[in-house]
Amino acid sequence: MTVEVGVLISILSVIIAFLGYSLNKNKAIKSDGQESAELKAELGYIRRGVDDIRIDQKASEKQMQVFGERVTRVEESNKSLHKRIDVMEKKGGIGE
Repeated sequence: MTVEVGVLISILSVIIAFLGYSLNKNKAIKSDGQESAELKAELGYIRRGVDDIRIDQKASEKQMQVFGERVTRVEESNKSLHKRIDVMEKKGGIGE
């Protein structure tokens, strides 16, 4: 009778261990699935952020180009003004 009880306890232990393993395996699979979904969501958020940064960068580049053109025109205008001032000084109209 002792051997039968020992065998029965061993069989029950194996069954309980298998059930515990199965439950933990299912929990691990669910956890991995949830982590994967969260990771995909975060990657999507990062991707949208990078796209927004690229759009902003292109807008900034266009604005810098416009500013560069405006500065060039101001420099040309300034140069022209200085030439006119020099001509006026030579004629004696300014600074005397």
